Amino acid sequence: MSTTVIWTIAIVTILGLLLAVILYLVAEKFKVEEDPRIDEVEKVLPGANCGGCGYAGCHAFADTAVKAPNLHKHFCPVGGNDVMKQVAAILGFEAEDQAPMVAVLRCNGTCEARPKVNDYDGANSCRVKAALYSGDTGCAFGCLGCGDCAEACPFGAISMDPTTGLPVVDEEKCTACGRCVKVCPKKLFELRAKGPRGMRLAVECRNTDKGPAAKKACANACIGCGMCFRTCQHGAIVFENNLAYIDFTKCKLCRECEAVCPTGAIHSFNFPKPLDKEAVKARIAERNKKAKEAAAAAKAAEAAAAKPVEAAKPADVVAAKPVETAEAPVEKKVEPVKKEESNG
Repeated sequence: MSTTVIWTIAIVTILGLLLAVILYLVAEKFKVEEDPRIDEVEKVLPGANCGGCGYAGCHAFADTAVKAPNLHKHFCPVGGNDVMKQVAAILGFEAEDQAPMVAVLRCNGTCEARPKVNDYDGANSCRVKAALYSGDTGCAFGCLGCGDCAEACPFGAISMDPTTGLPVVDEEKCTACGRCVKVCPKKLFELRAKGPRGMRLAVECRNTDKGPAAKKACANACIGCGMCFRTCQHGAIVFENNLAYIDFTKCKLCRECEAVCPTGAIHSFNFPKPLDKEAVKARIAERNKKAKEAAAAAKAAEAAAAKPVEAAKPADVVAAKPVETAEAPVEKKVEPVKKEESNG
């Protein structure tokens, strides 16, 4: 072996050792101590890294949870309340139970209700399709049907129905991670509370056009008639931009809004019995009748109270003759006084 090769090997070895020592010293000087509780929290998390909690992944969630003063802004939708209780136990915090959520599609524009007006020949992607034009149906607000939501769901909770052309959410698999909400270019997915025994109501439409235009584009569209808004007795329905929306925090599941909706835009989930629309409408009519009668009675009472009271007529004055109290003067007879005759 020549001297040149030996010196080359020696120099490379010395240089490698020197660089290793420098890297070690720099790492020791600038190393960051990590709280061991971060790893403990990360271990109890599902590890889905779905971003449903609002952070980049489970490690980021664990890191921010350890550094936070409480868990009010931290919740893992995949793990749910059980996982959050374990996280709270590790960090010495209290975890507030939250109602289970589920993804809901706010579109009921089936192939039958929303026929195509043109054929799309391009990339099978909702994002691409939405960037090019409004869609291949008359509704510019409805589902594009390419299935980006199904591909994005990490839990296989969404599938495309070939009959309706719409995505279907499997409630048992859905973890409310929110991936579908983020990926849909039409913003048709929403996370809503599952409700007691899974029962809930939702307006399955996002069309803000006026009634005739919305009805022409889709037979199942909300036409902005406002009947549900006027019927709801609990203030659970918001009506804005020709579109109704049900606030699930106020909804009492009476289903009256569903009964009066003329287009079927309001859809119910997991109710044990089918809706008897005629019975519900009869109940609403009876309530409205009583309300009108009560209003009429109140108006009549108010009018009666406001009517001026007629002044009482003066009593008849009875003319009375003056009573004479003075007695008639009595005439007295004065007898003449006889003078006595003197005797001399």
